[in-house]
Amino acid sequence: MRKAEDDLAAAERLNADDAARFREVVAFHCQQSAEKYIKALLTANRIDFPKTHSIQRLLELALPMNGPLMESLLPAHWLTAFAAETRYPSDTPECLPGDEAKALALARRVREAVLHLLSLPSTPVSRASQFDPCKSSDLK
Repeated sequence: MRKAEDDLAAAERLNADDAARFREVVAFHCQQSAEKYIKALLTANRIDFPKTHSIQRLLELALPMNGPLMESLLPAHWLTAFAAETRYPSDTPECLPGDEAKALALARRVREAVLHLLSLPSTPVSRASQFDPCKSSDLK
């Protein structure tokens, strides 16, 4: 959860600093954040998952927890293209102006859904360093 929070905070900071310059990096961190949040949810519910960056596949595994909520997150599969593919220049997906905002919105939606399902408080991402989901005092 901490790494998911850090990825989302990094994406938000880079977007605020220079969205045009860091568009692909923002999308990458949003994908990483969404993937890690879903994997945390699966782990908390003792659901095994394969080594994958496919957000759709991970959400399909989470369907039994709350089908309608997980189905509402399926548009986040758009982020999958920004996972490992961004590491290889010839395979870089195109991130158009405005896509960074879409990526952030999707990652935030995944975050909120996972925190809701885990009954964790929804603190602002900018305060991520102050929030420790592993501490019992933060599990209200």
